[in-house]
Amino acid sequence: MKNKRIVITGGSGFIGRSLIDLWQHNNDIIVISRQEMPSADRVRYLHWDGVHKGPWCEALEQADILINLAGKSVNCRYTGKNKQEIFDSRTVTTRLLGEVIAGLKQPPKLWVNAASATIYRHAEDRPMDEFTGEMMNDFSVQVCKKWEQTFNDITLPHTRKAILRMGIVLGWEKGGVMYPYMNLLKFGLGGYQGNGKQRYTWVHIADVAGMITWLYENEHLSGVFNCTSPNPVLNKDFMRTLRQATGYLFGLPAPAFMLEIGAAIIGTESELLLKSRWVLPTRALKEGYTFRYPELSKAIDHILAHVPRSAYHLF
Repeated sequence: MKNKRIVITGGSGFIGRSLIDLWQHNNDIIVISRQEMPSADRVRYLHWDGVHKGPWCEALEQADILINLAGKSVNCRYTGKNKQEIFDSRTVTTRLLGEVIAGLKQPPKLWVNAASATIYRHAEDRPMDEFTGEMMNDFSVQVCKKWEQTFNDITLPHTRKAILRMGIVLGWEKGGVMYPYMNLLKFGLGGYQGNGKQRYTWVHIADVAGMITWLYENEHLSGVFNCTSPNPVLNKDFMRTLRQATGYLFGLPAPAFMLEIGAAIIGTESELLLKSRWVLPTRALKEGYTFRYPELSKAIDHILAHVPRSAYHLF
């Protein structure tokens, strides 16, 4: 993708920074974020609070692509306060963007809204996809449903809309899941989590960028797409592949009860590791998207080539 005007809301997190890294040399990128950051080269940062209109609205005029990544991290304890903030940070900002776009003379050609593959139920019996996937009603699924419903309720005649239900995104930027996993390896804790049989649905960051580019280039496409590798693995296989790629012969497993204790100590939820997400990108494959990193081993090798050895070895 070259010479496009790309606006990323909530773009200061791991996924946003990764997309900037991949696109900034050939495109003009405007990042709208709560964090104040200096602009550089073809990347410009604008401030918003995610609730009110402001000078940032002008950035959406004549944009080729809007990518909305805004939302409080679910990597926290599910207290009442945190739950409400998780909901509001997604629904309020999405609704706000819809209101702004509706008032533009030349609105974005494509609006891609982030979503999560965790919208599907815990699945160890069969895979879930856009056509046959089942949803339960636990908290994380409720969040996904409300986020998508808010987006779908917005009617924009001149802006094509798409939802990407992302798996666990693997990349080399700090802030993603790879660095915590590599820290576990360093201290001999790189075994499976829980019983290791839960499915691990992942996607390489290059395929997140690739699918957004593909959606932009194929103007007949809209709606929901699972942004996940076509080859999800078991948790135990993910950890074994990571150990092999980094040269570790073994790693101690972490039983479920230990994860519950550890999650409470560090202020997160064990569900993030123990839920079996078995999700396939059926619609993308049917429509002709070709994954750059469909296999886990090659994806991990590519990511490790971008990080120093000290990230996963003590010495």
